[in-house]
Amino acid sequence: MTTLDTAPVITLPTMSADDIDNLDVTPSRVVRSEWLKMRTLRSTWLTMALAIASVPGIGIAIAWSTANDWLKMRPRERLHFNPLADPLSGFNLAQLAIGVLGVLIVAGEYPAGMIRATLAAVPRRLPVLWAKLGVFTTITLVAMVPVSVFTFFVSQRLLSSRHIQTTWSTPDVARSVIGVGLYLTVAAALAIGLGAIIRNVAGAIGAFAGVILVLPVIASALPQTWGDRINKWLPSNAGQALMSVVSDNTTLSPWRGFAVFSGWALLALVIAAVLLRSRDA
Repeated sequence: MTTLDTAPVITLPTMSADDIDNLDVTPSRVVRSEWLKMRTLRSTWLTMALAIASVPGIGIAIAWSTANDWLKMRPRERLHFNPLADPLSGFNLAQLAIGVLGVLIVAGEYPAGMIRATLAAVPRRLPVLWAKLGVFTTITLVAMVPVSVFTFFVSQRLLSSRHIQTTWSTPDVARSVIGVGLYLTVAAALAIGLGAIIRNVAGAIGAFAGVILVLPVIASALPQTWGDRINKWLPSNAGQALMSVVSDNTTLSPWRGFAVFSGWALLALVIAAVLLRSRDA
């Protein structure tokens, strides 16, 4: 009697057509997978908490300090105080936190090789990028719009003690406040795109900071005629027009600026999609 004669017989379970269909990679399953990965990472919660806390933390502190020191402030300081823009200036720190998190969501999978498992499970690749984009931008929008509205009402309540507040019904104020959340959502999309293009965490974070913060500084160093023409088309300057209640020749109109900023983010995502399909993992 041979070994083959004594080997146990293993019967594999048969799979019906319905069972095979249930194994298909669907967009909803990819989205659930990306949501599971994001919410189980400590860095997601810590970085998003920093982004959320920075808007009211900085804005309310500015409003409280201004209300307390208003009578002691110099006339020039009073003249330059903006009851809307100053209390909402915490978005500057929030955009950096969101940019870092957006980069980590994509580029963070490459050093440890996790991206290979992700793309092996989703061979078409692009659904992974769209799922990351959809989940992260949704989280950002849902979190940051209410936070900016909350910051506005609390800060204006503090400023009202000196009668230097503005109101929700003032023209363009509601658009500016909600624009903070919209701006940060597009910034999240831009970070996803840069992370997918560069695939290196440090490099992509540097690129995001360069696009958002450094380019306007470089443009401002140009001769004024050049700077005025270039500056308003840069990503962050164009996007921040949505948060402004005052427009002049050096800035784009609010919705036009937001469209330009969205176009920059879309360009990054298109390049990321092309490279994702053509490059090795």
